Amino acid sequence: MSILLVEDDMSIAMVITAALEAEGLTVTHCATLAERDRLLVSDCFSALVTDVMLPDGDGIESLARVREVASSLPVIVLSAQNTLDTAVRATDTGAFEYFPKPFDIDELARTVRQAAETSVGSMLGEDEPLAEGVPLVGRSPAMQTVFRMITRVLRNDLTVLILGESGTGKELVAEAIHQLGHRREGPFVAVNTAAIPADLIESELFGHEKGAFTGAVSRHVGKFEQAAGGTLFLDEIGDMPMQAQTRLLRALQSGSIRRVGGREEVILDVRIIAATNKDLEPEIAAGRFREDLYYRLNVVPIVTPPLRERRDDIDVLARHFLQLAAGEGLPRRQLTTQAIELLRQQPWRGNVRELKNFIYRLALLAREDLVDVDGLAPLLTQEAAQSANGDPGALGIDDAVYLWLTQEQPTAGTIYVRAMAAFERPLFAQVLRETGGNQLRAASALGINRNTLRKRLGELALDPEEFVRRP
Repeated sequence: MSILLVEDDMSIAMVITAALEAEGLTVTHCATLAERDRLLVSDCFSALVTDVMLPDGDGIESLARVREVASSLPVIVLSAQNTLDTAVRATDTGAFEYFPKPFDIDELARTVRQAAETSVGSMLGEDEPLAEGVPLVGRSPAMQTVFRMITRVLRNDLTVLILGESGTGKELVAEAIHQLGHRREGPFVAVNTAAIPADLIESELFGHEKGAFTGAVSRHVGKFEQAAGGTLFLDEIGDMPMQAQTRLLRALQSGSIRRVGGREEVILDVRIIAATNKDLEPEIAAGRFREDLYYRLNVVPIVTPPLRERRDDIDVLARHFLQLAAGEGLPRRQLTTQAIELLRQQPWRGNVRELKNFIYRLALLAREDLVDVDGLAPLLTQEAAQSANGDPGALGIDDAVYLWLTQEQPTAGTIYVRAMAAFERPLFAQVLRETGGNQLRAASALGINRNTLRKRLGELALDPEEFVRRP
């Protein structure tokens, strides 16, 4: 079996060639797209291994030309641009597999051989538009594993279970699967099952008929039906009451639901993605989570790594959050190399969520546009104190006063808006703390509706999940 390798780095090409030849494969090497196209016309290959950034173009964008001359040729993409965008671009062009650099050479060799042995039918599908704005950032090996898992579930409706600590971006992974998958035109409905009272969760998920219980004055369409044609994200599934677990299992098994108090079976057209920060196996052993539901949900597990296992991503994450903060009207800040290194040394027990909240705080309160270690250290000291009090990344009222008093040349008409934003965050955090993260009660206490509350919480980077009282 003959393999065409397109790689302009000669040292990498030599290593790959040796590994493939050790697998009994014959390798033809070239360094440009033009030479690749010439070889594809003149010779027959069992698989193509290509880099993305080549001297005369983009190895992914040019795969349309490969399709014209070898429509069923399996393609393995290699890239040093280790982003979710690159992984999805490779998948959208029908790549057999995507390997971020650096990669495991033995795994690459095995994959290439498998591709060559199974080169049957068209491996290059129709191009699909790429959804933009998916807020997943990271170049670490741990995040590359997440990206690759995401690409593998985009063209199917397999149930996904996302596992990881609080603040690691489980909902962002779910949103990415939805936005980049074939259900992107449908709704994405997220439900925090831990924040819904136990006596209301079935009604919230499955809906209810008029008169089903006291207070049911009209028919209510539940989250399953609201997500029709799209994705239903069940967050904190490990905290779902046992009775609701039974109903959920029945829905997943039958592909239909029945509203509370109703007789009509509603056929489901929805993808299910669940997430939890709990280790479910001990929960199963303790009788708090159904084993059969676990196996029904755990078809494709994706583990979101804690920030301590991806410290190399702190640089790109911090800069990303500074850009987001500037886009939301906060001062545009930059970090020195030494400041970034100091950020890497922090524990970040709240993971990416805590880092994001801290970066927004830094953008708001830093005295200089270029933040060095001296400017960063006092804010980290405040962060550590607040984290010890169970509220990582929160802004205090004194901080808002500090901002208002120390702004040297405030732009006309901006003081009130910026000061209110600083006051509003600790206010909302305190109300969530008092209501145990219950958004209905928090909205009522604040005198606003729930939709307004959810919008403001998103804008203020506050997650109600952080305030839910755990048993």
